[in-house]
Amino acid sequence: MLWTIIGILVLLWLFGFLFEVAGGLIHVLLVIALVVFIINLIRGR
Repeated sequence: MLWTIIGILVLLWLFGFLFEVAGGLIHVLLVIALVVFIINLIRGR
């Protein structure tokens, strides 16, 4: 589930670079997803 969300956010982030659509929001969501991913790695899940 987490990998799916991260994958979707990365794709949206790349589309944001290409088409400059909602770039700021996508960057914020990508940072949140990255933080959640790192926390899960530290916890060992």
